[in-house]
Amino acid sequence: MSAVDRVGIERAVWFGDAELIPDAHRAAGWTVAVDGISQSFVDLADPTYLKFPYVAWIAQAVDRHWPAGTAVSATYLGGAGCTLPRYVAATRPGSEQTAFELDEPLVELVREHLALDEVPGLEVRVQDGRAGIREAPDGSTDLVVLDVFRAGSVATELATVEFLTDIARVLRPGGLFAANFWDGGELEFALRAVAAVGEVFRHVLVLAEPAVLLRHRAGNIVVVASTRDLPKAGLDAWGAAAANRMSCLTLPQLAAVAGTAAPLTEATPHTTPVPPVRKERF
Repeated sequence: MSAVDRVGIERAVWFGDAELIPDAHRAAGWTVAVDGISQSFVDLADPTYLKFPYVAWIAQAVDRHWPAGTAVSATYLGGAGCTLPRYVAATRPGSEQTAFELDEPLVELVREHLALDEVPGLEVRVQDGRAGIREAPDGSTDLVVLDVFRAGSVATELATVEFLTDIARVLRPGGLFAANFWDGGELEFALRAVAAVGEVFRHVLVLAEPAVLLRHRAGNIVVVASTRDLPKAGLDAWGAAAANRMSCLTLPQLAAVAGTAAPLTEATPHTTPVPPVRKERF
């Protein structure tokens, strides 16, 4: 079926109205959106194609953290179309992966139309990711990815020192944590979230477009962290390419550009509204 022959699919889900939108340029490409906000892009013919920049940033960090093709165990908080699990399954055969997605009707929609059950080694659990992490044994996974939004709102409660400590507990030594945050304005939430990550992990990098770090506009801020060195040189070189437009900063570099803030904790949550994720035009 060509791109022009396909039609979109709509369905009410727990956190809004979901759409599967066929891509005009890729015959097997689909955008998963909820209430007009893009959640995932999936290319059923090429799971290594990553349309959304922040997803590519996380993939680049994963690709440089372990040798190419090495299988990993991975845990995802937030699923939607499961773009990253598909990428890892394709590039690291034999990987065992678990995705926690609370929106059961959304999971069933993706399962029905976007071949979710055909992703090797992937189990999707309809469960709150925070509960899933708390139930996981110590040192049970190599990679944890946090990418949770509810109806376009940032789940700020998942960026506390306490919860990040629990994530560090389930990671194996030398494992990788990656989180996708969204912020704008003065980066009040993002700086507190980054500070919380820095309280838990020794090695931290922040990936974002320069305009976001300079507070010119809202956007994605990806944080990657580990107990061992991170591949900053490789990420710097990749991000410097004209097509990528991504800055990779250490915590001192981020402080020089954007300042610092007190870390998020359960006792001192973030109470200022975070700008909602912008709606996309397809």
